[in-house]
Amino acid sequence: MPRPARPLLDRSLVIKAAIEIIDSEGLAACSMPRLARVLGVKAPSLYYHFDDRADIMAEVSRAIVAETVMPRKRDANDWIEWFVVQAVSFRRAVLRHPNAAPILLEHVPREVFNGRYEAAAAFLVEAGVPVEKHVLILDGIEHLTLGAGLVQAMKDPTARKRIFPNLNPATEPALAAAVGANPWDTSERLFAEAVRSFLRGAA
Repeated sequence: MPRPARPLLDRSLVIKAAIEIIDSEGLAACSMPRLARVLGVKAPSLYYHFDDRADIMAEVSRAIVAETVMPRKRDANDWIEWFVVQAVSFRRAVLRHPNAAPILLEHVPREVFNGRYEAAAAFLVEAGVPVEKHVLILDGIEHLTLGAGLVQAMKDPTARKRIFPNLNPATEPALAAAVGANPWDTSERLFAEAVRSFLRGAA
């Protein structure tokens, strides 16, 4: 049988299929044989494009991070909100693919992050933030955002939008009072305020 005029697969097609499997069935379901069946090819065909499953998972991680929208508005007088918008966008990207969240820990796409951090560091210079604070801010934002996204992704889907969903007012009255007095009524708004508070303190 003659070979097809163009390859049946490309890397982007494989990554798209991998994300769809992970989203619908979980991380463990995304094996090389399963991917091959979904794509209608033999498993060895995948090795033409990827070294192994870990290589695919690394690309999945990059694809999820790439969904983060960089804020278009850059006001040096309001640099904190620029970081808040970006952090919220990254958290949303993680929560669109909660089953894939562990991949972000194992395969942190450092080369993607570093390019964005270079732009962020340049913006901090423009905003007049002292250079000795830049690493604190950039590293802190990464840990705060990635950690918050992963913790939220690991929650039961019905509880992700609620704050302290298992709260029992009868046995935890102080916590119940705190939740009742909390003005940030969604987990996303609370996260955004946590990022603002961190940035104000860091600066």
